[in-house]
Amino acid sequence: MGYPPQPPYGQQPGYPPPGGHPQQGGYPPQPGYPQQGGYPPQQPGYPPQGGYPPPPPPGAPGGYGAPPAPTPVATFSAATLPDDDNVNPYAFSVNLNGQWFIQKGKMIAYYGQIQFEALSAGPLDSLVAGHFHSPLYAHDWVVAQGQGKLLLGDRGFDLNSFDLEDGNLTIRANNLLAFDPRLTLKQSIIPGFLTLLGTGKFIASSNGPVHFVEPPLRVDPQSLLGWADLPSPCHHYDHSYMRGVLGMARGMFGIGGTSGEEHQFEFTGQGTVLMQSSEQVRDNPAMLRELEAQVGMLGVGGLQRLNQVISQRLSGEQGGGRSSGRSGLMDLLD
Repeated sequence: MGYPPQPPYGQQPGYPPPGGHPQQGGYPPQPGYPQQGGYPPQQPGYPPQGGYPPPPPPGAPGGYGAPPAPTPVATFSAATLPDDDNVNPYAFSVNLNGQWFIQKGKMIAYYGQIQFEALSAGPLDSLVAGHFHSPLYAHDWVVAQGQGKLLLGDRGFDLNSFDLEDGNLTIRANNLLAFDPRLTLKQSIIPGFLTLLGTGKFIASSNGPVHFVEPPLRVDPQSLLGWADLPSPCHHYDHSYMRGVLGMARGMFGIGGTSGEEHQFEFTGQGTVLMQSSEQVRDNPAMLRELEAQVGMLGVGGLQRLNQVISQRLSGEQGGGRSSGRSGLMDLLD
């Protein structure tokens, strides 16, 4: 007994083979498409397919993984420098057409016809008498006069310009770079600070960006840049700083109390306080000059006590070591 013959695989009994379909074993090429098997065999390592350029090696210019193109360096001239604006965060361009008060050492370059005159120069007597009322700082300033572009800088510190409108602003003397002669400068009762009055522009430096805050608040003395339209601040000391025998020693000899956590400036009232972004400030010759000016008002007892304070402070700053130099006050006491 045998089995009847079976129809071809894929065809049901009683049905004709499907029409219009090619036989198994290959399809005819479709128009517009390459035939199956028309690609070259792939070699080990997978070379690039035909028609595609090989990728550039890593680090090649413009290729994948290449370093970014360097930023073009700006080159300025007298015509392209900004007018009364920042060249960058660390340099300021003054479009000078007349006179400005400039602190010595803050001019870094200029274009045009500009002269620098000491405040004691005869032709400037009326200008100085009307707008500069700080004899203690007079030898730190000059008058820049003429026409041109004046570039100012302050050892890499941030520079900002401020416009006063019938204002009253007090700022660290060493941070004031220049000001418009329409403003009047006076000496603040707070050592190391100057006050600007009136309407005009001034340029100041800061250790980092400047922040404007409203009182009432207490500020670390080192981070304080200035204040506007406010009464002068008061000194505030933490209770732990003042109490006990150690607090008495600090009060007598000036030991400690140099951080903002122990000693602050306290502001009250309506106005604006200007703060630097960092507590660190450079050595301030302006404050030293203020202190030197007061030495002549002390008697022998006061000088001796001040000498003790200076000696104690030097020992603390130098880790208990002896000073290699002598202060001007010590020379006075010899």
